[in-house]
Amino acid sequence: MSFGPSELVVILLIVVLLFGASKIPQLGRGLGEGIANFKRGLTDGNETPREPPSQKSA
Repeated sequence: MSFGPSELVVILLIVVLLFGASKIPQLGRGLGEGIANFKRGLTDGNETPREPPSQKSA
């Protein structure tokens, strides 16, 4: 399904009406941080777990 320019303008206007122009940068920032955290979680899950350092008794 492909959106043309007119559909994108309508969606953008609806978003501005719902959230207001001042909230859009905050929503974008939150979405970007969420995506970054998700990607970070995916890459962290691929690493092999490390063994905890051995504790020597004194």
